[in-house]
Amino acid sequence: MVKRKPVIIDCDPGHDDAIALLLAFASDKLDVKAVTTVAGNQTIDKTFNNALKVLSFAGINTVVSKGAAKPLVRDLITAPEVHGESGLDGPILPPPTLKPSDKTAVETIIGILKESDEKITFIPTGPLTNVATVLLSEPEVKNKIERIVLMGGSMIGGNWTPAAEFNIVVDPEAASIVFNSGIPITMCGLDVTHKAQIYKEEIEKIRNIGNKVGVMVAELLDFYSKFYERFGFKGSPLHDPVAVAYVIDSTLVKSKMCHVDIETKGEFTDGCTVVDYYNITQKSKNVEVVLDIDRERFINMLYEALKKYN
Repeated sequence: MVKRKPVIIDCDPGHDDAIALLLAFASDKLDVKAVTTVAGNQTIDKTFNNALKVLSFAGINTVVSKGAAKPLVRDLITAPEVHGESGLDGPILPPPTLKPSDKTAVETIIGILKESDEKITFIPTGPLTNVATVLLSEPEVKNKIERIVLMGGSMIGGNWTPAAEFNIVVDPEAASIVFNSGIPITMCGLDVTHKAQIYKEEIEKIRNIGNKVGVMVAELLDFYSKFYERFGFKGSPLHDPVAVAYVIDSTLVKSKMCHVDIETKGEFTDGCTVVDYYNITQKSKNVEVVLDIDRERFINMLYEALKKYN
């Protein structure tokens, strides 16, 4: 039997975060040690409650801890136009039955890292506030982090400003701390996630799996796809599940090692992930930038994962 890779998922559910969680917990390759939440797509109370509701609905029992309510130094930006007022508009989910941890996200993460005999892979799918706070609070624990595989950033331009992707622009200072930490980083940004689209007929296939989780995911995507239709997308980009899929099977993607800096002071470029694709600066290549994905294999991985639920 293949040993499961220990991971912590730090998220801000969010439709695609919810689907990323379901993909991770269904995988026989991953051992999810905890789910931590951060403010981003919605306020912290909403993202925390959404994580609890999705996990409860799917029958998943795990540690869930509430994290940062705002960025390190800035006011919070949220995305109700994408995810609705609840942060998870679409399906009607019952109140959560899963009991949350009484520890904060940072306490939970530091505790797991200190107690673990093996290195842990981080999968952040929201702003990087919690991860940066861990590195600031207990710098020595970074040696216990195998890799950070994050959804965020972009080489091709942003989705929240012309230059910046949402997760990074919410807390650029946190992103700068993480990207300059020396920890191996894989960036699954818009360059790849905009190629990881799910189409209407594939959403119908998920709806018809025959379990309640499949129906919930289809209803999430029904709502989520409306935002992308306005911008001429043929399908819905599944941003956050790409990061989870990479950790499950990195052969799904194509990537390139580059130096990446985070812009924190730009008038027009705040939150931009500045990717030195042509190695112009000759700086150390600190980030694996994911650029392409086998879309069909990725969608099939998600479909097979969702079939495992009751």
